[in-house]
Amino acid sequence: MLEQRSFSVEPWAIREIGLDLDNLGHAESVFALANGHIGLRGNLDEGDPHRLPGTYLNSFFEHRPLPYAEGGFGYPESGQAVVNVTNGKLLRLMVDDEPLDVRYGQLRSHERVLDLRAGTLTRELEWVSPSGKAVRVRSERLVSISQRAVAAISYTVAPVDEPLLVVVQSELSANEDLPSGGHDPRVEAALVRPLEAEGHFVDDSGVTLLHHVRGSGLRMAATMDHEVDGPAGVNVHSTAAQDIGRTTVICRLAPGQRLRVVKYLAYGWSSRRSMPALTDQVRAALTVARYLGWDGLLAEQWRCLADFWASADVEIDGDPQLQQAVRFGLFHVLQAGARAERRAIAAKGLTGSGYDGHTFWDTETFVLPMLSHTMPDAAADALRWRQQSLPAARERAAQLGLAGAAFPWRTVRGVECSGYWPAGTAAFHINADIADAVIRHGDATADVDFEREVGLELLAETARLWSSLGQHGPGGGFRIDGVTGPDEYSAVADNNLYTNLMAQRNLRGAVEACDRHPEQALSLGVDQDELALWRDAAKAMVLPYDEKLGVHAQSEAFTDHAPWDFANTPADKYPLMLHFPYFDIYRKQVVKQADLVLAMQLCPEAFTAEQKARNFAYYERITVRDSSLSAATQAVLAAETGHLTLAYEYLCETALLDLGDLAGNTEHGLHIAALAGAWSGVVAGFGGLRHLGTGLAVAPRLPEQLSRIAFRLRWRGRRLLVEITDAQVEYRLLDGADLELRHHGTLITVPRAGSVIHPVPAFGAVEPVHQPPGREPLARRAAAGRA
Repeated sequence: MLEQRSFSVEPWAIREIGLDLDNLGHAESVFALANGHIGLRGNLDEGDPHRLPGTYLNSFFEHRPLPYAEGGFGYPESGQAVVNVTNGKLLRLMVDDEPLDVRYGQLRSHERVLDLRAGTLTRELEWVSPSGKAVRVRSERLVSISQRAVAAISYTVAPVDEPLLVVVQSELSANEDLPSGGHDPRVEAALVRPLEAEGHFVDDSGVTLLHHVRGSGLRMAATMDHEVDGPAGVNVHSTAAQDIGRTTVICRLAPGQRLRVVKYLAYGWSSRRSMPALTDQVRAALTVARYLGWDGLLAEQWRCLADFWASADVEIDGDPQLQQAVRFGLFHVLQAGARAERRAIAAKGLTGSGYDGHTFWDTETFVLPMLSHTMPDAAADALRWRQQSLPAARERAAQLGLAGAAFPWRTVRGVECSGYWPAGTAAFHINADIADAVIRHGDATADVDFEREVGLELLAETARLWSSLGQHGPGGGFRIDGVTGPDEYSAVADNNLYTNLMAQRNLRGAVEACDRHPEQALSLGVDQDELALWRDAAKAMVLPYDEKLGVHAQSEAFTDHAPWDFANTPADKYPLMLHFPYFDIYRKQVVKQADLVLAMQLCPEAFTAEQKARNFAYYERITVRDSSLSAATQAVLAAETGHLTLAYEYLCETALLDLGDLAGNTEHGLHIAALAGAWSGVVAGFGGLRHLGTGLAVAPRLPEQLSRIAFRLRWRGRRLLVEITDAQVEYRLLDGADLELRHHGTLITVPRAGSVIHPVPAFGAVEPVHQPPGREPLARRAAAGRA
């Protein structure tokens, strides 16, 4: 087991008993609630104490300067950073004349529960004020999945043993003070008090605040309303100013009485709507919330989560902690994408401001495969957002002297925000990653309309990029030189194998899609000559291979580089990028995150089983996992090559990354791609799920640490349950027509509303593989430390 700090191990909940003030930031991220449009960090109701207050609206950002020691042609002139918007979570409590602050008086009990089936965060506490007045508080918070613009909080106060005068101050607060990030002062200045007031409105039980952002010009509205249930004599009134709205509820409570305040919130933003239209939008959403009431919103939340788990749940027998962690990851991926609706899914989702709220390649490579198999509409919307950002991507390609579209390495709204070109501009593989997500989504859904209306254009424009970026060399091979693959410790290399294989997949996928939709292809300007260029480039793609070692080279001549001196690199010098110059890292055989190994997962038909085994062993001993993305991929290939215990250890690492704060940075927000990677570690690792040219392939097997795994997924209008034990696997169709799939290479048919059972073949003995000293899976390191 890995340490989870104060969270108990339960199958369907994350429970914190007590309150660890030293680790507030970690809990704030873990307990965040979101729906893809709104994100509320898990701050305490009263606001203080906190580590990072956070309320976010997807893609609502401010421009920020990008400082350069030396400029260069094509460098982005400014970046984008997510804005902490108007905070509606605040419910401050006065007990007689003293504010509830857990740092003062006596906190007799404190418990928070994130319910993964209800989609709520519940908090219960008993507190005694410095003057000896005891009070019980229960709050329950949700961000609605069914009502995109709505969040709500139920807040109940009761005296313990004597009458109390209580005041609840429910607030909307804009331009909160944030902790300094220690960044360039110009960046800090751009994000200090970024919201400019445009107006405020007050009625008897609520407030609306209207703001815009100075640099980006985006407008937002936040509104709140309340239902109050208490003894006779309750008084309610509201006030507002530019950056603060407050509804105050006051009453006297005798023992046995309670005061309950239900707070309804609605948020909206726009780059186009007028402020009156935006105001009407959020007030209408608030009216719906009031109409449904707390119980109605809660019931809808239960139904939405029940639908999700029916298609996404993963059951694990043998490791309760891993079971909890995998469901925790699924829940937060749901929260990141459920109602994003043609906006980006950021690396941190809406759980924190890490990476400035940017989206990277890992959304398409790690998050969308899971969503395509569990929430296909959310995956389709994420790709529609990429299509909407094509004008900026085409402009960027033209600036770089390339054809087609060059998608940004990191962005909020589609414009490149990376100021470090070796790991930014040079990482062209993001274009093939987007194309790969299009192809995988099409495989999983068979959605012809999506391919014709969205996928085709993305495939064509990215294919054009590769056609212009690469060249046919003197030997006839198609080369893509001077690029950076997923391994950012090997930057600006020639013929990165991952990039070339994914570009090849992109080119072939574009040709096939154009052949299926010739009229739409012509409307995009794709003619037969261009298709021939794509075919030739794909056929001639250079795929580096070291004949002497019998392994594929991560990039051309990579296996000729000097090895990194792992033996003399102490544990406190990781991650390497913080302790060694890039010049030294770039010219050595050391891998930050699985690169060629990821190519074997995503392009399995390009390698034989023997090549996968040799490649995995070779790269395992030079991969240091200085990225949270690596363990999931290593788990998948460890399982495929028969290293089942190692696969289990890597799965534990990626699944528990945030619950255990294994990287020490969860307070900045959760690692959404790593959490999605836990699904991949189960389904693609121990389930052996692959998309092959012939259709769906599954090759299940279990590690000795687990006695059973069951997972659900969607495939072309069907819902499939796969249940694996040590000796057999059962395939059961929960919905849809007969399904043909390959079980360990053998074609089988799963009948409609029926099931089939097949044996799980034993994997023969394999030679152990080794990691760099001190870079073993975290689960193994933790066990060694306890011993």
